[in-house]
Amino acid sequence: MKLMFVSEEDRAEDWRAELAAQMPELEFLVWPDDAPRVDLASIDYTLVWKPPAGALQKLSGLKYIQSLGAGVDGLLVDPTLPTHLAISRMVDRSLIQGMTEYIVYNVIHYHRKMGAYAAQQAAGAWKALRQVDPRTRRIGIMGLGELGRDAAAKLLPLEFNMASWSRTPKDMAGVTSFHGDAGPQGFDAFLGRTDILICLLPLTDATRGIINAANLAKLPKGAVVINCARGGHVVDDDLLAALDSGHLGGACLDVFNTEPLPAGHSYWTHPGVRMTPHTASLTAAHSAAEYVVENIRRVERGEAPLNIVDLEAGY
Repeated sequence: MKLMFVSEEDRAEDWRAELAAQMPELEFLVWPDDAPRVDLASIDYTLVWKPPAGALQKLSGLKYIQSLGAGVDGLLVDPTLPTHLAISRMVDRSLIQGMTEYIVYNVIHYHRKMGAYAAQQAAGAWKALRQVDPRTRRIGIMGLGELGRDAAAKLLPLEFNMASWSRTPKDMAGVTSFHGDAGPQGFDAFLGRTDILICLLPLTDATRGIINAANLAKLPKGAVVINCARGGHVVDDDLLAALDSGHLGGACLDVFNTEPLPAGHSYWTHPGVRMTPHTASLTAAHSAAEYVVENIRRVERGEAPLNIVDLEAGY
């Protein structure tokens, strides 16, 4: 069996070591270095993140495609993607845990006004700020999939007022569910009750640009946005305008429309923006290799891999 690793953003050697330990019969190859010396039609599997356009089409013997990330928008932009194959998104304990850590950390940062305290320290000011009861702090998660559910489960014991919004109804104990478009149980109502908005949506045609001027205006004055899904969810100029006007109290961004974020972009220096370089949660080979091996063994037994992407829905 042969597997081709296709990613410029992940450490191939980490994956080589972990997969060799769990599946020594698997030959590990790296694109593009190993491509000239092998018959590309003989590659059985691929482990991939943002492949060059046309690369996967050349691997004509693939049995299924394994994404290195929870999202697959970096795959779906390739017009030559072999859509007849099953594509599995990454679902891994370490990946989920990392995202939850990022979200909980930033929720508490805004809830406890740590940015204001940091500014006071820089100014040499000593002043206690009003502490808010977490039961009155309204957290809203857009997207209640694997990542959203775990984050909500960790925030609930802290007694935050939790709600979620998704395209279709999602039930979770302790989390008020909103779904669909405008209406008493829809998107507008969700935004109107949300002080800290967390975006964990997949990036699709329906969700691209969802954090825009119209929707930001529906949030309460002083609300903050945490986006650790995809940069394409945000209309940058609209977010900056909401910050500049004072309607938005802050934004924490891990993902951007252009990555790396260009030098000179307003986000670098804006006092209302906290940012990280798409590192909210990274797929770790030491944890995720077990999932990859399980999927390969399933396919070898004639079974479907886990967590197959719905190509029509985009996730």
